[in-house]
Amino acid sequence: MKVVILCGGKGTRLREETEFRPKPMVPIGNRPIIWHIMKTYAYYGHKEFILCLGYKGDMIKEYFRNYLWNTCDSTLMLGRQQAAEFHDRHDEEDWKVTLADTGEDSMTALRVKKIQRYIPVGESFLLTYGDGLSTIDINASIAAHTASGKICTISAVHPAGRFGALKIEDDGSIQTFVEKPQVEQAYVNGGYMVCDYNVFNYLTEDPAIMFEREPIARIVADGQLHSYRHEGFWQPMDTYQETQYLNKIWAEGKAPWKIW
Repeated sequence: MKVVILCGGKGTRLREETEFRPKPMVPIGNRPIIWHIMKTYAYYGHKEFILCLGYKGDMIKEYFRNYLWNTCDSTLMLGRQQAAEFHDRHDEEDWKVTLADTGEDSMTALRVKKIQRYIPVGESFLLTYGDGLSTIDINASIAAHTASGKICTISAVHPAGRFGALKIEDDGSIQTFVEKPQVEQAYVNGGYMVCDYNVFNYLTEDPAIMFEREPIARIVADGQLHSYRHEGFWQPMDTYQETQYLNKIWAEGKAPWKIW
């Protein structure tokens, strides 16, 4: 199943880092956070990625275009017949990465709409943000989505109170969705979504619309939003303090998301 990752936002709450690079390129250890997210999906067998680029997208393009240069030791021949030898192999050699320009100022709904052409008609896909790490079981979320028969399933996580709050019924269906509530709720939107192809019917070419607002509200109204409850680790990287925390537990060898 293809994995769509939203990578185009300006990350204004993490200005200490995003003034110089897009948030998905902020490092955790010696690799950008987007690499960690992709490694999670790859662990569950999902290795075809579509990255929705926007703000400073060229830096993400450069990283993947020169992946061997960025991740391997190398030897260079500097004569007229220049050559390079890379000394390391890596587990990402079977990844397929589509780098899609989705607009400098587009909101999330248009970013998803613009990559519709890369999703075969009728095929479901995975969707997440380029700034959150989790121990979520991707394949279990897919199974829950399939069993629900709904158009979209989002992962419901326990969090830090400023994301989309969910009211979840006993059967897993979602009756209300409140974007960025003022008070902390039991569950919030943690991303790591599963979407049927029909989700594109809820999206338009309007660059000002957030996927998490009008489209989700319409999906809820149609009774087509489902949840997968994740009780384990989930941590966004919205602030400099959260960046420091993620780097700290990675350096200490205590990163719970490192399952590969």
